[in-house]
Amino acid sequence: MKTIIFGLSLLISSQLISIAKAQPAGTSSSDTTLFTAADFYRVVFSHHPIVRQAALLNSEAQQEIMQARGAFDPKLFSVYDRKEFGQDLYYDKWQSGLTVPVLPAGIDLKLTYDRNMGQYINPEERVPSSGLAAVGVRVPIGQGLIIDARRTALRQARLAVNLADAERLKLINKTLFDAAKTYWEWYMAYQQYRLIQNGYQVADTRFRAIQQRSLLGDAAAIDTTEALITAQDRLVQFQQAEVNLQNARLRLSVFLWNSADGGTPQPVDLLPNVAPQPIPNDRLDEATLQALLGKAADQHPELLKLTVKGQQLALDERFQRSLLQPQLVLNANLLSRTPAAGVGYDWASYYAFRADNHKIGVDLTFPLFLRKERGKLRQIQIKNQQVTLERQQTGRAISNDVQAAWNELKALERQIDVQQQTVRNQRILLSAEQQKFEIGESSLFLVNSRESKLIDLEIKLEELRMKQQKAVAALWYAAGTNPEAQ
Repeated sequence: MKTIIFGLSLLISSQLISIAKAQPAGTSSSDTTLFTAADFYRVVFSHHPIVRQAALLNSEAQQEIMQARGAFDPKLFSVYDRKEFGQDLYYDKWQSGLTVPVLPAGIDLKLTYDRNMGQYINPEERVPSSGLAAVGVRVPIGQGLIIDARRTALRQARLAVNLADAERLKLINKTLFDAAKTYWEWYMAYQQYRLIQNGYQVADTRFRAIQQRSLLGDAAAIDTTEALITAQDRLVQFQQAEVNLQNARLRLSVFLWNSADGGTPQPVDLLPNVAPQPIPNDRLDEATLQALLGKAADQHPELLKLTVKGQQLALDERFQRSLLQPQLVLNANLLSRTPAAGVGYDWASYYAFRADNHKIGVDLTFPLFLRKERGKLRQIQIKNQQVTLERQQTGRAISNDVQAAWNELKALERQIDVQQQTVRNQRILLSAEQQKFEIGESSLFLVNSRESKLIDLEIKLEELRMKQQKAVAALWYAAGTNPEAQ
C-alpha cells in the first residue's frame, strides 16, 4: 500500500513540477523597476488624451470670445439698384459706406457715399451729380446706451472662459481619480500575486521535503498526500492570481500614453518588470481636512460653474432691465457734395462738411405694457434664485462628501492597525505550530491551516491598504482637486 501511495505521489509531484515550470518565473527584486503613484499621475496628467482634450475647452471658449467680438467689427457695405425700361433710365442708385462701432459705448460711426440719378427718382433721394458724402453717428440715448445685446454677448463669452476652466478641472479630476483607483487595484493584484506565489513555493518546497522524509521512513506516508494537496490548491490560486495581475496591468495601460513633442498621444504598454510602489505609512492629519474643506468651498469645479452661471444671469438681468427703458436713437449726419472729376477737394469750400448741410433723425419705440420685457426679466430673476439655492445645496453636499471620505479614510486606518497586529500574531502562531510539528507534537494539517490563514490575513491587510489609498483619492476628488494640483 505504501508503494502505491509513494508511486502516486511521485507521479503527481512530477506533474506538479512541470506545471510550475510552465508558469512565468517571478521577476527578481534586482530586475524590478518601481512605478510610483506620483510618476503615474504625472504621466496621466501630461499625456492622457482626455486630459489634453480638457485643455481644449479653454481654447474653444476663447473662440466664443472672438465670435462675440465680431459684433464690433467695422463693416463695409455697398448697395446698387438700377431700373431701365423703354430706353428710359428710371433710376440708378448706389450707396456705399463704412460702419464703425465705438467701444465701450453703444455708438456707431457711419461714413456713406450716395450717387443717385434717373428720370423717376424720388426727390428726397436726389443728390449732386458727383454724389453726396455723409459722416454721421448713431447714438442710443435711452435703451442700449449703457448695455446692449452685443456687449452682453461679449461679457457672457468672457465668463464662459471661467466656465470652461471649471469644466476642464472637473474632467481632469475625474480622469485622475479613475487612474488612481486603477493604480491601487493593480497594486492589490500585484501583492496578492506575490503572497500567493510565496505561499505556493513554500508548499511546494515542503511537499518535496516531506516526500523525501517519507521515502526514508521519517514521515508518515499520508503526510505526502496532505502536502501535495496543499501545493496543488495553492498552485490553482497562484494561476488565478497571475491572470488577475495580467488583467490589472491591461486596465492600468489604458491610462499610459506618450506624446512626444506635443504630438498625437500614442499608447504605452506596462513592462512586465514594473512593480507598484510600497504604500507609505504617512497619515493625513486634521489640518489637511480643514485645508481641503476650505479649498472645496472656494475652488470646487461644481461651485465654480454655479458661480459663473450666477454671474451670467446677473448680466442677463442687467440687460433685460435696460429693455424697460424707451428705445430712443439719435441719427446725425453732416453732408458734403463730392468734387467733380479733376477738381481738388477744398475743405473750406462749399463742398466741405458744414453744419448747415446735415441730416438728423430720432427714432422712438416704447411698448405700452412691457409684458414681454417684464416677463423675461422676472424669469431671469427666478433662474438666478434657483442657481443661488443650488449653489448653497451643492456646497453643503460637497462639504458632507469630503467629511464622509475623511471618515472612511480614518476608519480604514484603524482597521489597518488592527489587521497588522493580527498578522503579527498569526505569524507567531504559525512559528509555534511549525516548531511543534518538527518535534512531532503537531500535524501537517495544522501547519498548512495556520499558513493558509496567514496568507489570507496578509492579503486582507493589502486589501485594506488598497482601500485606504482609494479613500485618499476619493478625498481629493470630493474636495474638487487632484494629487497633481498639490
